[in-house]
Amino acid sequence: MIVKMLHEKGLKAEHAYTAAFASIGLSVVSWCGSMKAESAGTARADRWGIFVGEWAPTFFALGLALANYERDHDHDLLHPSTH
Repeated sequence: MIVKMLHEKGLKAEHAYTAAFASIGLSVVSWCGSMKAESAGTARADRWGIFVGEWAPTFFALGLALANYERDHDHDLLHPSTH
């Protein structure tokens, strides 16, 4: 399972949430940068902003998956099965 592997590598839900918020900020920065640096106009800037902005939902979903895994994993540590 990918979420388990990421958790074992040290990635936590907070890291994914931070990446999501950073991608939102980067989306705005890339849009503004494209507007100023390129002569292609608003259409090109919009594409850059949307491209980077599409990462945020993925990072938020990964954060939720990691949070659920962490919650379940912590619950198992606190209440071990006696089977």
